[in-house]
Amino acid sequence: MTRIKICGVTLADDAARVSAAGVDYIGLNFWPRSRRYLDPARAPILAGAARAAGAAKLVGVFVDADIDAILGITQQVELDVIQVHGDEDPTRIAALAAATKRPVWKALTIASARDVAHLDVWPAAAVLLDAPTPQRGGAGATFDHALAAEGRRLHPQTNVILAGGLAPETVAAAIAAVRPWCVDVATGVEAAPGVKDPAKLAAFVAAVRAA
Repeated sequence: MTRIKICGVTLADDAARVSAAGVDYIGLNFWPRSRRYLDPARAPILAGAARAAGAAKLVGVFVDADIDAILGITQQVELDVIQVHGDEDPTRIAALAAATKRPVWKALTIASARDVAHLDVWPAAAVLLDAPTPQRGGAGATFDHALAAEGRRLHPQTNVILAGGLAPETVAAAIAAVRPWCVDVATGVEAAPGVKDPAKLAAFVAAVRAA
């Protein structure tokens, strides 16, 4: 079954609602330039709401952050997974996994076949394939899913997370084309950046579960 990650949660009520919907992962964005930035001081409140409502695991999203800063937030919020969207290289991914003792996901921007040719060089628990945008994801932009499908074919042992422009009405076709390990959505289930729409959320989860 394809796993579900709802990213960019900024409100405690949304954290509870998303977790109660039965999703697998909730993304908390700690990149200050993100439209869905979450102040680390508020993060434990959202984490508590999510854990009280369901079994979703918490994913901390970072961009070129210092390892010590990531470690501090990981411990403060008790994050389950670390996701990085910057220019981190494989050596840094391995160091981050060793420091945090958490699975690390590496996000990659996909624009050509070259971008999926070597997914196996990453010592990551999963690789997230996203559209290239200045916002480092979360822009609602999509990319050619044939490229993601090629990445899956070339690297069948790699856990691929499909992101970028997914929505309730498109996610089933994306799953059929790519067969990802997980799908990741932010914009497609929102009423506004960082504010989730309950109806879109329910429709997205139902579409993934039926795919």
